[in-house]
Amino acid sequence: MKQLVVLSGKGGTGKTCVTASFAHLASSGPDPIPVVLADADVDAANLELVLQPRLLETHPFRGGSVAVIDLGLCEGCGTCASVCRFDAILEPGMDGTLAYAVDPIACEGCAACMYACPSAAIQMQPQLAGEWFHSESRYGLLFHAALKPAQENSGKLVTLVKQQARLSALDSGAELVIVDGPPGIGCPVISAISGASLALMVAEPSAAGMHDLKRVLDLAAHFRLPALVCINKADLYPQGAAEIVAGCLERGVEVVGEIPFDPLMTEAMVQGEPVTAYRPEASASLALVEIWKRLRVQLQDGKV
Repeated sequence: MKQLVVLSGKGGTGKTCVTASFAHLASSGPDPIPVVLADADVDAANLELVLQPRLLETHPFRGGSVAVIDLGLCEGCGTCASVCRFDAILEPGMDGTLAYAVDPIACEGCAACMYACPSAAIQMQPQLAGEWFHSESRYGLLFHAALKPAQENSGKLVTLVKQQARLSALDSGAELVIVDGPPGIGCPVISAISGASLALMVAEPSAAGMHDLKRVLDLAAHFRLPALVCINKADLYPQGAAEIVAGCLERGVEVVGEIPFDPLMTEAMVQGEPVTAYRPEASASLALVEIWKRLRVQLQDGKV
């Protein structure tokens, strides 16, 4: 079983539309392969908007913990306030409190106050940080999630989503897990590429797109993850596309295709369809078919 993760150094490059098209192409045509899908962009998951899956299961995700003071045990010694590095302990009289209390927004869950409390009046309480979902799409099972606003531990939730997709693939005998990764180079991206066989970087020929492509390629190189590049909306700025190709050539990274700007790609997204299913004859669809063919060769002939 292989894992293909689709990444972008910045948001808005068309990464999710490309991933949805791959899901369609993998399950159709003369030589379909069984796949499991994972949306690892848990901060702003939107692969489900294109695939319109049927929800099968919903599970809670508990992230970090927050300190809670039991007023029945608290002796009011103030030890907790003295050891808290984040000013999360509200002393009596602060913000209208009558006794020591914890500001859940400021608390970082380090548990220093719990260990320091001489009367064992403080416990760490896990917080509901979001939910993860098991759904069924037209092109395979989909695992996705939604992190609540202002919640952290998105890297942990990405790992959970990927683990569930991997276990499902192993149980069903699927040959490939396709992961719609988060943008950027932070912790969620590192979690998304963990265990991946191949990364496809979707870039756009703009100043920001070229800058962030370099960063995400550096990240893949650091973790020794084989990477390929495709350029979306390549014909809008041919000079920029040529610069990306030249930069990838210097790095020894293959550019597997260029997708032209095609309004049908947006139209398909509005209709809740991958463009390759909505309009197979569209110029973007034809380019995506060729890119998918090259990716299958890379994945199937033992190169990754």
